[in-house]
Order: sequence, then structure tokens, then C-alpha cells
Amino acid sequence: MAQLYFYYSAMNAGKSTSLLQSAHNYQEQGMDVLLFTAAIDDRYGQGVIKSRIGLSSDAIVFDAQTDFVSVISENKKPKLACVLVDEAQFLSQKQVDQLALIVDEHDLPVLCYGIRTDFQGELFAGSSRLLAIADKLFELKTVCACGRKATMTVRLDENGQAIAAGNQVEIGGNERYESKCRRHHRELMRGAQA
Repeated sequence: MAQLYFYYSAMNAGKSTSLLQSAHNYQEQGMDVLLFTAAIDDRYGQGVIKSRIGLSSDAIVFDAQTDFVSVISENKKPKLACVLVDEAQFLSQKQVDQLALIVDEHDLPVLCYGIRTDFQGELFAGSSRLLAIADKLFELKTVCACGRKATMTVRLDENGQAIAAGNQVEIGGNERYESKCRRHHRELMRGAQA
């Protein structure tokens, strides 16, 4: 029986690496997969999922207007065994419900990978809905510089200083974000607000 999975974490926990490994496992068994990534994140080119350790794959891009039921139906292959979604925090609640429909009505597993909260500690819409309705939740862990588990993400300015305000979405990698434990996130946000 297919299920809806949500693999979540702070930045730099290996979400894209895990997604690409899962896709490889299916493909190695002769099965087809559909990979999706957010159009807004074009750091590595449009429609490319790339991990920090160098693995990459082409993917179908999604944006706010993407209807996953239609796109998956149009791209369905005879041996389609799984749908994998990178940057799932950028999904709308409606899109998460569409992915759940794919699981429930087409018996097709959907694996979503994304960040749980933004740099201010607020849930993203897609993450919120996935936390509410996913069949399986998995936290991918990373560490703060202090050695504790990092559950939060801090946004940095061009000088490497923490930022406390701004738009929820600003694309970037290690040059813009750091993963922190809750204590260090709180301290950095207080300092940025002062």
C-alpha cells in the first residue's frame, strides 16, 4: 500500500542526497520515477536537483500553478513506481493534497523532502500540510557548530551576520544559511533584532 512520506530537516542535512539515493534505488531495480523540484530554486539550473556532495539529476519543475495530478498523469511511464519531490516546503497546501490523492487513488508512493521551518522558525505552507497529513514523517538530522542537533536555520547577510527580518523565501545555500540548534538560533535572532 502506497504512502505519502515527508523527510524534513534544517538546511544541510542531506535531503537532496537522500532523495537522489532513493530514486537510484528504484531505477536500479528497473523501475521508473518522476522527480520534481521547485522552479524558484534555480541555483544549479532550471529543473536540476543537486546535492552538496555532487550528485544530481534532472527533474520536472513545479511552481504555484502546477497541478500535480495532471503533470503526473501526462508523464506517467509504464513502470512508474514512485514520485519524489525536492524543496517540498515550496508546495502549496492544495498541491500537498494533490500528492496525497496520487497516493490514495493511484497507489503510487510519494516521497517529499523539504525544510520544516524558515529562518524565523515559522512553518512553510507545504511543510505544515505535510506534517499534518503525511503517512510517514522522518527527520533527517544535522548538527549545529556546538555539536547539538540543529533544528533551526539562520539566514545570513553578505557579511555573515544573522538576519531577523525579511521575506520568508530567499534562495541560497551555505553562503546565506546555517543550521543551528534552537538555543543558538534564539541567541543569533536576539542579536540580529538588537
